[in-house]
Parts: sequence; C-alpha cells; structure tokens
Amino acid sequence: MIADIVRFLRSNPGAKGREIARQLGLEKGDVNSLLYRNPLTFVHDDEQCWSLTAPTKLTVVLEEEAWVGAASFEEVLAATGSPLDENCSEVAFVVPKGCKIMVDAAARLLALCNQLVMVGKAASIDFSACRTTLTYFNRLGFFDHLAGTVDVIPKRPSHSGADAYRGNNQGVVELASIDHRIPDESIPKRLKNSLVSCAGEHYSQSAFTFISELFGNVRDHAKSDIPGFAALQYYPKGRKIQTVISDSGIGIVGSLQPVLEHKYQELFRQLDFSKPESGPELVLHVFKQGRISSSEDDGRGLGLKRSGDVAAGFNATVTVRQKNFELTIVYSDGRFNRSFSRLDMPTILGTHICFDFLIDS
Repeated sequence: MIADIVRFLRSNPGAKGREIARQLGLEKGDVNSLLYRNPLTFVHDDEQCWSLTAPTKLTVVLEEEAWVGAASFEEVLAATGSPLDENCSEVAFVVPKGCKIMVDAAARLLALCNQLVMVGKAASIDFSACRTTLTYFNRLGFFDHLAGTVDVIPKRPSHSGADAYRGNNQGVVELASIDHRIPDESIPKRLKNSLVSCAGEHYSQSAFTFISELFGNVRDHAKSDIPGFAALQYYPKGRKIQTVISDSGIGIVGSLQPVLEHKYQELFRQLDFSKPESGPELVLHVFKQGRISSSEDDGRGLGLKRSGDVAAGFNATVTVRQKNFELTIVYSDGRFNRSFSRLDMPTILGTHICFDFLIDS
C-alpha cells in the first residue's frame, strides 16, 4: 500500500487522505493510519493535505530473497522515487539478503550510479547482507566500471575478479567498456564466441551480426563522456542467455527525433511528440522497418533493423530502455509477435538493450 501512495503523491502532492483512498480504492482509515505512521515519508500541512517529504538521502532497497531482473529493479525505482530526478543529494542502494541480481538489472544499476556521480550526487551500494552478490559483481567486472567515488559497503574489492578469471567461463562475458574515443573492436567477437559456446555453432553468424550492430550503435551515436558497456550471462537452469548493451548517451529517440522533420517527413507526420507514446512508436519503427539514421550517410540506418531480424530468428525478447520509457519486443515463430511499453518511468539516461532468449526456443 505504501508504494501505491508514494506513487500517487508524487504526481498529486497536497491531496487529502480521503482523496488518496478514493483514487486508490482503499479504506480512508487504513490510508490515514499509514500516513501518520510514516513521518519520514509523508508530511501534511495545517489543512491535512499530504505530500512526500523531501529527504536529502534517497534509499533504494532491492527485493529480498529473489532473482532481481530489470523489471524488478524498475518496480523498486518506481515505488521509491527517481534517483536522478528526486530533490536529494545522496542515493543509497541496498542489496538485501538473498538478492541475486541478473545482468540486465546490474547494467542499469551500474549506469545509474555513474550518472548520479556525473550530476554531482553521492551514491553508495550496500552489500553487507549479501556478500555473494558482491562477489558475483566483482567477477563480472562491475567495480572496474563503477565510478571511483561510489561508496561500496562493506568494502570495494581490492582486486578485480574479472581480470583474474577473464575468459575462464564461457557462460560469462565480463563487462566490457565501449568508449567511443578508443573503442575496443574485439568486443563483438568475444561476446559472439561466448554465446556460440553456450548455444551452438549455428548461432555464430547471426549472433555476430546483432552484437556488432548494437556495439556500433553505442560507439557511433551515444555521445556520452561515460563509456558504454556490454556483457553476456548464461543461466543454465533456465537455459537462458542475456546479452546487454548499455550506454549513457542521448538515446535512440534523442538521436533521431531532431532529424525526422527534415529527413523523414512522412514518419514525422505520423508521430505526435507531444504524447509520451511517440517514443516507443519511433523505436519500434526503427527495429521493424529501419532506414532511419541521424547520420548524413543515407546508407546507414539498418543496424537496429538487422538486430531485430536476428532477434526474430532467435525467438528472442528484446527490451529497449530509454530515458523515461521502456519498449519490449517479443518475437516468436521466427517473426515479430507483439510489443508493449511502459511510460513515465524514472529517469535513466541513455539506451539499455537486453537481448534475452532461450537456447531451446
């Protein structure tokens, strides 16, 4: 109940208890009781109109005793508040007991922490109750790419597990930096080799195609001082592979929207950028149709379309996280099946793509 009230008051500050109860379909007495019991979260004025407090520190506690993927991570952010948008000077992420963070969520956590540092906020991650996840993050190379000023509790590892064990487990490709200033062109091949070792040689060419296209998209278009990164994780129990490509740049929409009116007038007329739905619609068009690029080279613009074609062949699910929305594209039987989007999400800058598929599919 508290998460629902927090979300409501974030959009409707100054609401009375009875209005909160009516809008959420709750009992007025239960709502008022909860509001008064949580003075660190809720505050009222002389007219008994309620708002959220404005803490200097925002604490984000991840899910306990659970596998935490990107969806779970985003639910917690939605309930707690947007670390980049909230009026706070410090953000603390807490990894509780039994919290096993999947690589897609790890990528978003890493990007968000680095972005908080970029905008001048203090950030910390507390692994005190879950040392196994700290060990896994070290093996993944998470701390090699985490801004040095982010406080790691109880202690940041003194040695990189990724450097010590790099390449020893084909089911893990350690986080690899994608810096447009000095790009490591070996990354697509490393990711491809790992995927093929888990899924089979028949995936080789198609895997290299989609990984190379997504890598090139970050290298050429992200325009961020924070390097992007890529990683792969194989989960044997579910025979699932997750490949993530992440950057903190201007995003797909941020790159394409400025050129639409001049270069792609017909598509520009179809999209109403005064509505939040236009962002997912544009990204979906790029994955399904392609032929749109911010580059002056008209031969460009097919990269994400080719990635979508490969996703269809893998019967994959592709999630594309942008600044304030996420598009999920589901492929089955070798073709596009459906898509859905989430809007008005907490701010995370850049583009964060997860290519998720089952080996047996």
